[in-house]
Amino acid sequence: MKGYEYQSDFAKKYYGQGRDEGEATARARDVLTVLRVRGITAPDTARERILAEKDPARLARWVERSILAASVAEVMDEPS
Repeated sequence: MKGYEYQSDFAKKYYGQGRDEGEATARARDVLTVLRVRGITAPDTARERILAEKDPARLARWVERSILAASVAEVMDEPS
């Protein structure tokens, strides 16, 4: 919210957590949308894993990979 600054530490903490969770959910949906538009079906287990992911860096990688990947596995596989 522009122009308003939360005064209490409690409000700052939980507002920030809510914002971060909302952004993670949006990125996860982005991954699923790109896959769907490209005609790649995400099995239920993969879909649940994508929606449960909260790491913004990993979600950003998955969005990028989903643009060119041939499968869900290519999107989600992490190098060892």
